[in-house]
Amino acid sequence: MNMPLKHQRIGVVVIGQSPRPSVAAEIAAVLSPGIQIELRGALDGMSRAEIDAIPPMDGYDTLFTLLPNGDGVTISKKEVERRASQQITRFKHEGVGVTLMACTGKFPNLAADGLVILPSAILHNLVEAVLPKGRLGVFSPLPEQTALIDKKWQRGGVEVVGITLRPGSSDATVDEAARTMADLEPDLVVMDCISYTSANKARVRAAYPGPVILGIAAAARIVEELVS
Repeated sequence: MNMPLKHQRIGVVVIGQSPRPSVAAEIAAVLSPGIQIELRGALDGMSRAEIDAIPPMDGYDTLFTLLPNGDGVTISKKEVERRASQQITRFKHEGVGVTLMACTGKFPNLAADGLVILPSAILHNLVEAVLPKGRLGVFSPLPEQTALIDKKWQRGGVEVVGITLRPGSSDATVDEAARTMADLEPDLVVMDCISYTSANKARVRAAYPGPVILGIAAAARIVEELVS
């Protein structure tokens, strides 16, 4: 039997460490009142030295995350997949019905146990639905990721342009990136990282008049549909 809404809780797995109050706040802003968010990190329990010891092997293995102290780190996707799978399984065993993998990267080796929401799939299908052809603008955290956006987003009839914008950047840096993106005249912009915030989106919209999809908000809306 489904539990009443007031007893619903969702699991969230960030690719770094918990707590991540800004991530939880962005998700909570979309969800109905009464839905409890339980957030854990794939790298919970690791020291900074241990985190630094799992660097990415190449651009395809590269993930970016903010640690709870605000430091930005690049880490190995393969290692994150292994550790995130353990957290997802733990949520399932604790009776959590829906878990959000809080990253817009693709995780082909993730052992998804239960109902796991992958923002990358949501974003790709959403973009394909609203932009059958045209120019797509993509914000990515790292130059290594921006260099690979064609492979991630390219399809027939769609031109992809990318700008690197590190999450946690100053307002001035966000504004400059937004103006650069606006100059490229995309038909649609995707903020392709869970660590981008609604405040970042608002600053992008101040420079760019077109539609902007914020990854964390799009994923949270699917979670809301499933649990509300």
